[in-house]
Amino acid sequence: MKDTREFLLGLQREITAQVSAVDGSAFVADAWEKPPGELLQGNGITMILEGGAVFERAGCGFSHVRGPRLPPSATQHRPELSGAPFEAMGVSLVFHPRNPYVPTVHMNVRMLAATPQGGEPVCWFGGGMDLTPYYGFEEDAVHFHRTCQQTLAPFGDDKYPRFKTWCDEYFFLKHRNEPRGVGGVFFDDFSELGSERSRDMMQAVGAALTSAYLPIVARRKDTPYGERERAFQLYRRGRYVEFNLVWDRGTHFGLQSGGRTESILMSMPPLASWSYAHQPEPDSAEAALYSHFLVRREWV
Repeated sequence: MKDTREFLLGLQREITAQVSAVDGSAFVADAWEKPPGELLQGNGITMILEGGAVFERAGCGFSHVRGPRLPPSATQHRPELSGAPFEAMGVSLVFHPRNPYVPTVHMNVRMLAATPQGGEPVCWFGGGMDLTPYYGFEEDAVHFHRTCQQTLAPFGDDKYPRFKTWCDEYFFLKHRNEPRGVGGVFFDDFSELGSERSRDMMQAVGAALTSAYLPIVARRKDTPYGERERAFQLYRRGRYVEFNLVWDRGTHFGLQSGGRTESILMSMPPLASWSYAHQPEPDSAEAALYSHFLVRREWV
């Protein structure tokens, strides 16, 4: 537990330092602790950058919490652990860029442990990263997926294709019949490599975020744009809000377990919009997002 906590805190420091160097603005650190007497106990650090030159909002949070019983979102695949006391820690981030040509990115890595009544502690890991462009570029999607593939290769040739499919299926807005973006990798309830090796895989995924994402930011952050691109970005951000509130298990876990609401909802974009029955112009760059990128594809 201690080694995992130290890794996660170091990961948060490293990622925010690199993103701060790209943006030119510093993150604000908001350390928090759940007061005695609340259902959930624990602490964390929310790192937030708002109004930056490159990132309109970039949030990267660490949390380490304990509770008397797992919430329903954590036991839907493990009914035998229903009601068990638990401990959870992780790093979660979402970076919302200012320039519409830079994609939004999400990454989360976490460890959960629960002790069923009269049983031994059970430990598992989860995580992944995914990319949500507003204007699609083949080379960006390929780079992101290739980095994921290379990161997972030491843990078995099956991991990238499995976790890529899992990501495609998870980050999907069922009520829109639409993927959230171009995907990436996602895994949950994972312990099949044994505790130590499964933890190593989770850590490798977290450490790969900057090499998967920041080269894309560097390519796109100075691309000229106007009101049309900005309006489309805000419209597509609305989809991001819909997924996080309606479908995301991490958001549900945090809210159901009595987590810190401000930190849980830091993933929301600072601005978003909704337009009734919006349709992009035929043969436009906006239409290409739907026809070529918001479809399930093999990128590598």
